[in-house]
Amino acid sequence: MSDFFVAGGWGMYPTLLAGLGLLAASLQYARRPEKRYVPLMGALGLFTLSAGGLGFITGFMACLRGFAENEAVRNPTVLALGLQEALHNIVLALLLGMVAALLASMGAWRLSRQPQSSPAH
Repeated sequence: MSDFFVAGGWGMYPTLLAGLGLLAASLQYARRPEKRYVPLMGALGLFTLSAGGLGFITGFMACLRGFAENEAVRNPTVLALGLQEALHNIVLALLLGMVAALLASMGAWRLSRQPQSSPAH
């Protein structure tokens, strides 16, 4: 697992931090489904995916730069390995988002099972 994280580069850190915040908000919503957590989960979900996307893009840019600068390694395999490493950021963001979505779904299910109070006439 640590090899997976290290291979993703610096972009893994903001992705992980945003994802941990997203997981915490989603867990809180699963425990106590209150509407006030929904905007926070949405914002942290967007932040997590954006951080993962930025990590991927900067990793791919570094891969292309290294590929272009070093004629000795202009080999499609090297380019494929660089792309594979850059994708670690996207994988982390999607995994964190998927677990958070599961937690949020549990909260939404709990909320749907609560009795509705009838409005006063």
